[in-house]
Order: sequence, then C-alpha cells, then structure tokens
Amino acid sequence: MNIGFIGLGVMGRPMAEHLIDAGHTLHLSRVKEASQHLVTKGGKAAHSAKAVAQASDIIILMLPDTPDVEAVLFGEDGVASGLSAGKLVIDMSSISPVATKGFAKRIEALGCDYLDAPVSGGEVGAKAASLTIMIGGKEAAFERARPLFEKMGKNITLVGGVGDGQTAKVANQIIVGLTIEAVSEALLFAKRAGADPAKVRAALMGGFAASRILEVHGERMVKETFDPGFRIRLHRKDMTLAVDAARALDLSLPNTAATQQLMNAAVANGDGERDHSALIRTLELLAGGPR
Repeated sequence: MNIGFIGLGVMGRPMAEHLIDAGHTLHLSRVKEASQHLVTKGGKAAHSAKAVAQASDIIILMLPDTPDVEAVLFGEDGVASGLSAGKLVIDMSSISPVATKGFAKRIEALGCDYLDAPVSGGEVGAKAASLTIMIGGKEAAFERARPLFEKMGKNITLVGGVGDGQTAKVANQIIVGLTIEAVSEALLFAKRAGADPAKVRAALMGGFAASRILEVHGERMVKETFDPGFRIRLHRKDMTLAVDAARALDLSLPNTAATQQLMNAAVANGDGERDHSALIRTLELLAGGPR
C-alpha cells in the first residue's frame, strides 16, 4: 500500500520504519539526515506535503502541536491540496480535540475520511512497536487503518467519534503528568529526609505505590539521566490542552493546573528540552536548590 508519512521526529522515525519493514511503500516529507535511513530502506522522499498526499492512499501525520498539523494539512502545498476522494488522513499527533473536529470536517468535505489517533508509550514504545493508540473516527475508517496501527502499537482502541482519541490522550497526559509530579515529590522528600532515594524507590516498587512511572522515570530521577524521552516542553503543551479544555467545560482540575504551572517553571528554567522526569529539578529549585 502507498502510505504517506509526515513528521519524522523521535517518534515518527521508528513508526515509519515499522511500516516500511511491513512491506508498504512510504512517501516521506521533510526527510533530514536523521531520517535518511528510511530512504535507504525504500522510502520515497517527496518535495511537499501535497506531493505526499497525491502519491498516497493513506496519509499519516506525527507532528508536535496543533498549529503544525493545521499548517501541514491546509497551508501552501499542504495535504488537503493533494487529496482526492476516498483517501484517508490519520493524525497521530497529540493536539487539541476541538481543533481536530474542525480539521476533520474540512477533510471530509473533500470526500476523504479522517481519524485522530494519538499515541502513548514514548520513544521506547515507538521503537518496540508497542504503542498505545487511541482513535477517534468512523468505524469503517478505523478498520481500514487497523493493519497499519498493528504494525506500530499493541493496545489499539477505537474510543469514539472524531476528537475522542485526542480527548483520551489528554486524559492520559493528565495521569502521566500528575504521577511524575507525585514521584518527584516522593523521591525529593526521601532525599531531603536523609534516606537513599534509590533504596526508597526499590522499596516502593514492591508496594501499592508501584507504577510504570515510578519504575522508569523514578530511575531517571535517581540517576539524574534526563535525555528525552518525552520533552517537558511537549508535555507542558499537553497539560495546557487539558487546562484549556477544562476551562471550556467549566471544570476544575486543580492538580492538573498546578502541574502545568510547574512545567511552565521547568521550561522557564531551561529544562524544556529535557525528559519530563526532569520535573524533579523544578521541585528541587523550589526547595532551595540541589543539596
């Protein structure tokens, strides 16, 4: 099958590679040095998003934020200008659920289908093809795309209509963000109280506080290894989506808002490009700095 893939970043590169390995012909936009190996493996570099759409039956986007998706879809030489009836656009970025519904209407008006399919699992999950994929859209379009999703992920769920995949992803990011903040507080407390944070973490892993975040990100915090991973800057974006959506719903999410503010501080302190487990550094600064 001819597949378009736009967004060859930390997550997009391995996702695209899995599709190439499965025998699909991939048409790629924005091929840079880090993604040149995909061309070597058989991917075809295209000069624009429009050209990708013209050459492909299904077009996948994996981009950083809502404005990036809008520009790639509807900007000059964008995907929309290269579509013809019957094609399918899948946005696997993590963006605004409200904007997603508007994008879908514009794509569907061209006689095409649209799925929002954000993912969770980070770079590790992308490389292992074990991503959790949360999908919104029509069931027929989902079934058409399912074989592709199965090459990139393991936990694949059609949540509901267009936008519901993005809503599920925002909910996921709330849980992840608040849990990272909680693990940060716990390990910082242990350190300042004079206990060995590594041993405290090991003890907690055997109890009810055990979690994947305590396991993976807790180890990062103990070892102070904060190479991304998933950047604080991008998680801050997701938490902002949650706060903005809550405001629109007249919904109070106090701990989500507080964690978003901590991430604002992390970005302001120069940690935006570090892994989101580096949020513990912000809490250390609030406590007077490392000791």
